[in-house]
Amino acid sequence: NMMDVETKKRVEARLRRAAGQVAGLERMIAEDRYCIDILTQLAAVRSALAKVGEIVLESHVHTCVADAFQSGDEQERAAKISELIEVFSRYG
Repeated sequence: NMMDVETKKRVEARLRRAAGQVAGLERMIAEDRYCIDILTQLAAVRSALAKVGEIVLESHVHTCVADAFQSGDEQERAAKISELIEVFSRYG
């Protein structure tokens, strides 16, 4: 299952906002802005992208993972568990 329409809209809106923040960072660099201001903006971009990741992960758990656990297919459940462990090790 993919994201529902509402979740997709939320993710797209947040990604557009993050893209605007990245464009702002590029302008700040071009304008030789104060390093602390740049780092502050960079932290905001990271935070915005982390929130997108949370939304996508939540959607995945509620759809694909839930479906795998409801299916009764032991291999599918094991695959989803392995997949989640890998994701958490990358982002945790």
